[in-house]
Amino acid sequence: MGLLDLFRRQTAPAQTRRYDAASGSPRRFNGGASRFAGYGAETVAAGPSIRSRARHAAENNSLAASAIGAWVDAAIGPGIMPTSQHPDPAVRVILDSYFAKWAKRADASGRTDFWGLQAAAVRSERIDGESMLLWRGAKLLHLPVEQIAYLTTDSAVAGVELDDDAGVTGYWIHPSRPDGLNGQYAPPIFVPAEDALHIFQPSGPGQVRGVSALAPVLLALSELDATEDALITQTKIAALLSVILTNQNDLTGDDPLQDGQGLEPGAVLRLPGNYTVTTVAPQQSQQAGEFLAHLTRRIAAGVGVPVHLVDGNLNQANYSSLRAALVSFRQRIERYQFQCLVPAFLDPVWRRVATLAALEHGLDVNDDLFAVEHIPPAQPWVDPAKDAEATLTLMGAGLMSRRQAVASLGYSIEKLDAEIAADRQRESAMGLSFIQQSVEQKGSKA
Repeated sequence: MGLLDLFRRQTAPAQTRRYDAASGSPRRFNGGASRFAGYGAETVAAGPSIRSRARHAAENNSLAASAIGAWVDAAIGPGIMPTSQHPDPAVRVILDSYFAKWAKRADASGRTDFWGLQAAAVRSERIDGESMLLWRGAKLLHLPVEQIAYLTTDSAVAGVELDDDAGVTGYWIHPSRPDGLNGQYAPPIFVPAEDALHIFQPSGPGQVRGVSALAPVLLALSELDATEDALITQTKIAALLSVILTNQNDLTGDDPLQDGQGLEPGAVLRLPGNYTVTTVAPQQSQQAGEFLAHLTRRIAAGVGVPVHLVDGNLNQANYSSLRAALVSFRQRIERYQFQCLVPAFLDPVWRRVATLAALEHGLDVNDDLFAVEHIPPAQPWVDPAKDAEATLTLMGAGLMSRRQAVASLGYSIEKLDAEIAADRQRESAMGLSFIQQSVEQKGSKA
């Protein structure tokens, strides 16, 4: 069996192979027939359906929108900042300065900068399951992922061209978005892999296209919406206090509700004697709140975001629970940053921009040029004072370097030291000494 055969269904399966989020009926109605085959075939088959449903949820469901927003905020924040690790300090300054200027004009569409592209790419990857950016000269163009053609040939799977070792050599891209009433794309063209940035988080080997991070919770989101609608309707019906007057002597049988009259608060309905009235008095569910909270926790767990960041409810939270949730979330975010964003997005961008800087400034193009440290935004804690004290303790015990401590705050140590030196020089020239004043104030309080 060849590699591409793994992406194709040869015969109708005895069981249903699928993502539940791409199915037309809830999994509880399939009699336990669901199975899951290779990631290549399943993700290619289910991806478009899940993407469409995930987009609807992200734009219409408040919990889905909140979960996606929380993930983007934590992973990107104001932006993941690269800083050169070239051994020559002068070259580091050149590269960092060049990148900072390039970042401001990085978006080919002119709507944002490189930091905005980072946030847009992550949001697209979370909702659509993948994100695609193309180089347009020295700028980046963010494409809707449906422009990646679902083209399968002897060497391509769902628009991704592969070599014999399943390495990506390029992509088949529709050159323009649908235009006109027929919504048809222009025929796809081949784009080499070095001119494209395809960002997605693989779930397993053989996967070439992404699947939305909302896939595990789309059914739960639908169930939650349906449950809330039922409870709202139940509450409205329970509030319909009406008076029904029946005339036992009137046997005409005329329709008393012929004008469309129905139950409403305070309504008085007069019925002839030959009508029988059966009332429905729904009971308010006593466990509704607990069930809705359970579904919300299930949704939060499915997208990997602490529940208080999804529903904004801190009523049951305390210091310990918040810190435990944030520690786990921070680990998940760091894994995503350094195992997904850095290799698929940030490193390739640095290599391209550093090469442009080298050509402009006459620098040697070698491995030192591409040495870079990506500094994520600082992750806030529940008690910053305790965290700062713990950092100082680790540094004092030799268990953490100052560079690590500064990087954990989202800063480059070279830039921070340069700013501190400039501050000291300016303070000295003006006869200021804020550090001494701070020490004296502490001493007077003691």
